[in-house]
Amino acid sequence: MNSASDTVTTAPDNRYERGLAVLRQVAGTDRPAVLESLADIAPDLARYTVEFGYGDIYSRPGLTLRQRQLANVAALAAIGHAAPQLRFHLTGALNVGCTRREIVETLIHVCVYAGFPAALNGLTAAREVFEAHPAAADAAPIEAPASTETTADRYRRGLAALTEIDGHAGEQVIASLRDIAPDLGRYLLEFAFGDVYSRTGLDLETRELATIAMCTALGTAAPQLAVHIHGLLNVGGTEEEVVETITQMVGYAGFPAALNGINVARAVFAERAQAGVQG
Repeated sequence: MNSASDTVTTAPDNRYERGLAVLRQVAGTDRPAVLESLADIAPDLARYTVEFGYGDIYSRPGLTLRQRQLANVAALAAIGHAAPQLRFHLTGALNVGCTRREIVETLIHVCVYAGFPAALNGLTAAREVFEAHPAAADAAPIEAPASTETTADRYRRGLAALTEIDGHAGEQVIASLRDIAPDLGRYLLEFAFGDVYSRTGLDLETRELATIAMCTALGTAAPQLAVHIHGLLNVGGTEEEVVETITQMVGYAGFPAALNGINVARAVFAERAQAGVQG
């Protein structure tokens, strides 16, 4: 995931100038539209967007710009009521070096946590952005359906993926469904992990970062957020990446959602420290 676009190219001391430098990288223009669109009604909000959103948050170390953009795409698609901002960040993802394949895979991933309508709406927005930016096309093919697979194949692959990613926390989720909705547990293994998580095009760390962003932004999935914080750490992510992803959601879901997410993260970190689990 590393490239020349992964980090901010300039980092002035002034918050506004530092933020504007990052915003220009994401927007792909020297005069981002947010500045003009708010100039006549709320110029201070435009300034806060630059100073806080990009000068304070985006300029922090801990995540690359590509990771931040894919997290934003996932969160905005999941919450489902910010189509203009989703299109902006889809364009931003292309501008900082994300591929169309990575963007599409991120939006497919959304269906597990926010449902098919959210994923379909996100892909409609992505199509519009791709058509407007033909020069950003990449050669990676879209993954074709594996029509010869059996349900048993999907179940085995899903169980292996669940064990690798979420470990004991994921196994507890499956076990908790056996007495009331065992089929839901089976669907979770076969579809969420056997079909979606096992797709190529995104590494597991990026999938877990996107999942943490979604679960934080949705604000209704604290137990699932805990499972996927474990998951990110299990597949090589760091506590810093967890904190940075949740912190970034301040700008897209508000302080309450981020504060609640940090409380979940604190509990997970303490649990792992007590158990002597690395990561």
